[in-house]
Amino acid sequence: MTTNSRDVFGVPCWVNLTAPGLAEAEEFYAGVLGWTFRATRLGENFRIALLDGRPVASVGALAPHLTVPTAWTPYFAVDDAEVTAARVRERGATMAVGPLAFATGRAALAADPSGAVFGFWEGEVVQEWHAGQDDGAAWVELRTRDAFAAAVFYGEVLDWACERPGCCDVAYEHDHVVVRRGGRTVARIDAGAVENAPDPQVRPRWHVHFAVADLDGTVDRAARHGGGAVTPVRSSPTDRRVTLRDRSGALFTVSEATG
Repeated sequence: MTTNSRDVFGVPCWVNLTAPGLAEAEEFYAGVLGWTFRATRLGENFRIALLDGRPVASVGALAPHLTVPTAWTPYFAVDDAEVTAARVRERGATMAVGPLAFATGRAALAADPSGAVFGFWEGEVVQEWHAGQDDGAAWVELRTRDAFAAAVFYGEVLDWACERPGCCDVAYEHDHVVVRRGGRTVARIDAGAVENAPDPQVRPRWHVHFAVADLDGTVDRAARHGGGAVTPVRSSPTDRRVTLRDRSGALFTVSEATG
């Protein structure tokens, strides 16, 4: 089932992997995370990834004429892609691609003032997909230089903490910014990243997280399929997590609930 981006404006509505080729990406994520894939209405260069029949993410083959890095990127729902693109430019950030028209809507890629890449989408969204650390298909976290400044930027661009009914709430809790809609945490922003750092783990970046049942087994499968861990396993009272690299270099984080 689908709904429209205007009904969930400001919320992460999807995550997408831009990859050099579909076949290689499908083989890796099927082997590591157990995903299956099906075609989409967006064209032959896109696939929907499913886990137990539930939509999780999409994979898009890189177009030869687009200088887009191999990466996982969150997309945020917006009312009007052109208005959002204008807001991005007005605030000193960069529009990288689009807005481009697809069969079901319009998409664009941008980089915020610290260089973190994000996407936004106007059009149909998958109703059964939602972001959130508790029970979402994925959850997203921005690690940036200044969490407060980032919250202001995204709030102005995506209509967070506005007076419109249904907008996302923003709160500063335990040294990070939490974004919620309807009481559900949909995103988080943390400070401490370093611009121009050689390590992509340290540079400002949106991190995409997926839940797994067996963290150690997932790490082993990633290594067997040409990827591997790029951080040590980190433990908290509620989970264990590690950042992995797929065989094309895209980074993503997997976590196993422990609490």
